Amino acid sequence: MTHYGFNFLWMFIWSQDRQPEPPDEQALDFMAEFGFNFVRVPTDYRFWTKDFNYFHPDESVFEYFDRYLESCRSRNFQMSLNLHRGPGYCINRNDLERHNLWQDPIAQDAFVFTWETFARRYQDVPSEYLSFDLLNEPPNVGQYGLTRENHAALMRRTVAAIRAIDPQREIVIDGLGGGHLAMPELADLGVIHSGRGYQPMPVSHHRATWWSGHEDAPEPMYPGIVWEGRTWNRDTLHEFYQPWRAVEAAGARVHIGEFGCYNKTPNDIALRWFNDLFSVYQEFGWGYSLWNFAGDFGIVEHGRPGARYEELHGYRVDRDLLDLMLNSRAAG
Repeated sequence: MTHYGFNFLWMFIWSQDRQPEPPDEQALDFMAEFGFNFVRVPTDYRFWTKDFNYFHPDESVFEYFDRYLESCRSRNFQMSLNLHRGPGYCINRNDLERHNLWQDPIAQDAFVFTWETFARRYQDVPSEYLSFDLLNEPPNVGQYGLTRENHAALMRRTVAAIRAIDPQREIVIDGLGGGHLAMPELADLGVIHSGRGYQPMPVSHHRATWWSGHEDAPEPMYPGIVWEGRTWNRDTLHEFYQPWRAVEAAGARVHIGEFGCYNKTPNDIALRWFNDLFSVYQEFGWGYSLWNFAGDFGIVEHGRPGARYEELHGYRVDRDLLDLMLNSRAAG
């Protein structure tokens, strides 16, 4: 799965005063210039669904997806359409949901219906240009009523529903536990398994107020930080992904759908961590998608203390991070 690129937040986190954004053509040109080929678009179903009326979407909103896809396809990128917030679940502010995706049939039916709708709309688009990433970062087992069994049942049901309409569509499923935990029970599903590159969290999410563990986390250092009973270095990262390697050995493909480092971590620490992370992904032959392009986790104007910026194609780019990304891509 040698797709390399960025997450773009064009339709991310609905609010009453926010409209979907058009595709960022300048950013996509930057990607093309440097040989990137993958755009992940995390979305919020509330942009096209009002008052939890799941089964009557405002399909005019999907015209934005059409535009995103056209812009990506014209550059030979694959766009990955992702439900960051789906009916009944989101890793951020799940309390805003009326129903529970893991327990309520109406939410499960709505989830499947949403993907059936997209499957019909895009059934003539080759998978080289479009993949479906079903749900961003399901929770830990036991949280919100999720079990490995009910999660696997919903993923299998949804994949079958998509394939009944569009048998060739490339489909992605995110790991459990916020994307970190491998899913051997779904290794036979014929889909891409999407992992995360955020461990150790005190390095990647230092002072990230939306992360519940930020207040008690140790100060970032790398290598050598002790977190969750491990001393983190390249060997630890290598070991952390062994369950994913086992799923891969069982026949699944693996991609890292999100990774990145918040801008409160000193840049020298971030770069040492990035260097080891990229070297592991390169060894495994895994593609990845940085969260995000421009912003606190991005490659452009992230504001991390000590970063070295260079003016490139109209952007102030973290040159060292860009070089690491360019040098870590696997052939294929």
